[in-house]
Amino acid sequence: MEPLSFAGLSHLSRRNFLAGSATGLSQIALLSLLADESKAQDRSPIRPEIRPEAPLAARPSHFPAKAKRVLHIFCSGACSHVDSWDYKPELIKRHGTALPGEAVITFQGANGNLTRSPWEFKPRGQSGKYISELFPGLAKHADDMCFVHSMTAKGSAHGPAESQHSTGFLAEGFPSIGAWVSYALGTSNQDLPAFVAIPDVRGIPQIGPVNWNNGFLPAVFQGTAFNADSPIANLRPARNNPAASEAAARDYLKLLNDEHLKRNPQDSELAARISAYELAARLQLRAAEVSDLSRETKATHTQYATDDKNPLVAGMGRNCLLARRLLEKGVRFVQLCNGAYAMGEGVGNWDGHKTIKADYDRHGPILDRPLSGMLADMKARGLLDDTLIVWSTEFGRMPTFQVGTQGRDHNPKGFTVWFMGAGVKPGFSYGATDEFGHKAVDKVTTLYDFHATLLHLLGLDHERLTWYHNGTQRRLTDVHGHVIRDIVA
Repeated sequence: MEPLSFAGLSHLSRRNFLAGSATGLSQIALLSLLADESKAQDRSPIRPEIRPEAPLAARPSHFPAKAKRVLHIFCSGACSHVDSWDYKPELIKRHGTALPGEAVITFQGANGNLTRSPWEFKPRGQSGKYISELFPGLAKHADDMCFVHSMTAKGSAHGPAESQHSTGFLAEGFPSIGAWVSYALGTSNQDLPAFVAIPDVRGIPQIGPVNWNNGFLPAVFQGTAFNADSPIANLRPARNNPAASEAAARDYLKLLNDEHLKRNPQDSELAARISAYELAARLQLRAAEVSDLSRETKATHTQYATDDKNPLVAGMGRNCLLARRLLEKGVRFVQLCNGAYAMGEGVGNWDGHKTIKADYDRHGPILDRPLSGMLADMKARGLLDDTLIVWSTEFGRMPTFQVGTQGRDHNPKGFTVWFMGAGVKPGFSYGATDEFGHKAVDKVTTLYDFHATLLHLLGLDHERLTWYHNGTQRRLTDVHGHVIRDIVA
């Protein structure tokens, strides 16, 4: 068919125009229907070993796992590595001098001179690992920690960096780490979610639920978000709803659903929905039980700092205690958030642009005492034998102060994460930033490597854990990532 010229428009009658339009619209409608059908056919089925009626049932890993479950501690706002875990004697020696090389322009503008940490670093434990006085309690666990000092990220803004940290991608819309793990392994406790996110008592991180979203995976694999102070709503039936009649109604609904599934066995979506609602019903009893912290001894509460006079320390303590109880009950993946997005520098998280000393003096104790108590308790209970603990933040901070401020700007070029517990070498350090903590220079690692290693310790091959979406087999590590094998015990 020849293209229509402008000259030809003078011969186009109203009748011909309407006839041509009808044909064109019918073609568009047909293409739309075919596209919808293609999308329906392309929609990935749940893995064959996943039963639609029990999508969270425990499933085998790709190979023998080092860890059965994960506690992921995420410090929102970018906790400074050069003020906590990454000791740089040269930064102390060269304090007040210019960073060698060209002037560095980062997220919020020009940077001034090199600035030593306001907190003293000291050797800790048998390993002699230098950790700052910002975290005196956590420093006591140095001999159990496995540090990666050469981590890098792609994003220099909090939102995209948080997204890459939790999902592997700067853009939103992809499944979170916990959702991938839930999809891969299910859970050993069918009365609780496979994946629980515990937001800070101050609020949620900058991109909020994206950190525990299911993305394009089925909704059953998304994280269930609640903390010790804000439990799941409607955990118990209303007082004016007699238990007997409620049970009868549930039995009748189950009968109707079962009959429908017999006639329509291919309706996997209904089966999955039924499973989700049945889990919600079981949660009414079990979640209320696991979040009842009054069952713990006074000594345990003191260890977790739930009795601290600072309500933010006490709140973090309750969240840590809730996390440990969830892990003990078999929840596969617990994401424990520290810090919340708030307007104003340094108000609710680790974003110390202007007054890092004052900001971190507030935030440090909120994390340090509760988390150090939790780590000691988990070790005493033997939970470190099969639980992987990971501490991370979206990126690091500059070894310089910003011009005209007493704070540090964003730095995705080098920062620290640490692992602890099942499958990793204790008292071990891997990789390094340069002499000032500016850039990763030795054994440079990426967040793709971080994700690949976490999955590996759970017995999962990051290249085999995929989901077909939008024309390609998607995975947490995209087309990148290597297991950091040197840290694996």
